[in-house]
Parts: sequence; structure tokens; C-alpha cells
Amino acid sequence: MGKLRHTIAVVDDDASIRRSIGRLLNAYGFVATEYASSEAFLGHYEGTDAACLVLDIDLDGGISGMELQRRLKTAGSNLPVIFITALEDHRLQAEAERVGCIAYLRKPFAGSDLIAAINKALGL
Repeated sequence: MGKLRHTIAVVDDDASIRRSIGRLLNAYGFVATEYASSEAFLGHYEGTDAACLVLDIDLDGGISGMELQRRLKTAGSNLPVIFITALEDHRLQAEAERVGCIAYLRKPFAGSDLIAAINKALGL
């Protein structure tokens, strides 16, 4: 019997970051689905089998990562969220932790830190 491959949704407006994270996740046996915006993710959310969400807080235009997290919570979602950001903002970090993120990683972060956070989110 094969090992279950968990799907991880990655939302970041930077295509190179999305690709890098996607490659890292694939190398560790996860299936990565990539979205350039919160709106793109929400457009596929009902049909997604994502087990975890890697979410940039500071998305250009549209719905911010923090607002996406709020909307998911309001809708009753228990999808674990790992925030990633290039911002150095302690208030934002405190807010992210208050809404229940699994981890808050500042770019550039070690790939091992992201994998550890995903494993924690999935109970692996």
C-alpha cells in the first residue's frame, strides 16, 4: 500500500517563491498546488483536498493573507495555516498567532523549518 501524499496549497503572489516552495514540497513527498492570490485559492477552495495552507501575509492587491485566514475561520474551516512573510512586523506576527497559525516564517526561511511546520500541522 502506498504512502498517502498530502496536498499543500501555496498562496504567494511571487511566482518564484511559489515554484521554489512547490519543488521543496514535492521533494519531501507532498503534492503542491500553487495560487497567485487569495481569490484564486478561494475559487478552488470548495474542490480542493488541501491538508494545509502555506500563505503569504502581504499579497499584492486583493485579499490579504490575513484576511483570507479570517474568512476561512469565519466559514468554519479548520485548514491549518502557515504564514510566510518578508515583513518585520511584530504586531502582525502576534495577530497571526492569535488567529491560530501553525507557524510564522520570515522570508528567507530554511526549507527544513517549513517542512517541520507542515509536519506539525499534519500531525506527522
